[in-house]
Amino acid sequence: MKLKILTSILAAGSICAQDGPPPLAPLPKVPAENAPQAASSSSAAPADVVASAVTAVASLGDEVVLGRYQVAVERMNPQWKKRTADRMGGMDKLEQQLDGVAKQMVQQGISMISFKPQGQPRSYEVGPGKKVETVDGGQVETLVFSKWLVMIPTVTKFRIIRPGEAKPIVIESIGFQVAVTDKGKNDWTFIDGAGLTVNDLRSLYVNLPQDLQFPPLEKREAR
Repeated sequence: MKLKILTSILAAGSICAQDGPPPLAPLPKVPAENAPQAASSSSAAPADVVASAVTAVASLGDEVVLGRYQVAVERMNPQWKKRTADRMGGMDKLEQQLDGVAKQMVQQGISMISFKPQGQPRSYEVGPGKKVETVDGGQVETLVFSKWLVMIPTVTKFRIIRPGEAKPIVIESIGFQVAVTDKGKNDWTFIDGAGLTVNDLRSLYVNLPQDLQFPPLEKREAR
């Protein structure tokens, strides 16, 4: 029998419930010849920046596991938060949906056991802009990137107690978080990978690679 699971991946502000509202509709794909002409960046973030992003995801996961779901909205990436809130009819509606998911989890015997980073992060420079410098007495424009974006694989475990069954079921949800910060700040905000498309993310950060691939998403029963 197929398990009917209400999963709540809250740690990045993407509220994904199987029986909840439909996910954000993907944006129309932009033909390559009409894509925004922003310079691409291949520079990876320094190790200490990546480590900071991983630590931030782990800390946020700890908060959510403890039931502090409001953190999910507080630390949501501002651009993604606005898009999500607009879809739901405003920030109040977004917060109500968050409360509703938590209550449904309790009603259906679902509890979150853990939410942890697991796997190899990938990082990119985003937020292209220009800086004017004086070189040999003349003004020269150089391309700069103002933000770091790190994709961090995660594993979330849920315990499900079904009526009439003494032994609970443990489900592992394999996903990822997109962590973004201004350079030099390590003040991370997040987008959850559930329901996110490459086109969605590239609409926010246009210089991401055209061949960008996300970490896998999977739900499985833990053995």
